[in-house]
Amino acid sequence: MIAELRAEREVIDEALITLERLARDRGKRRGRPPTWMSAMRGAAGQEDGQTRSRTLSPETRKRMAEAQRRRWAAYRKEQAAAES
Repeated sequence: MIAELRAEREVIDEALITLERLARDRGKRRGRPPTWMSAMRGAAGQEDGQTRSRTLSPETRKRMAEAQRRRWAAYRKEQAAAES
């Protein structure tokens, strides 16, 4: 029971430290979150320290590339129409 209480106290202490850091950093942050925040988020989700990467099939990559080419063509067409 004592060990459980100590473990709970550690969790509460970590939460308090995080809240104090967030309270200290007022205002919206731009860009990448601080390392300590990323480390805490990573520790909660990934125990082995490896990140998961998504692999796409060649067919999917081809469809995505074609769709992007169509988007760029439409954008260029719109820009040419706006200039004329």
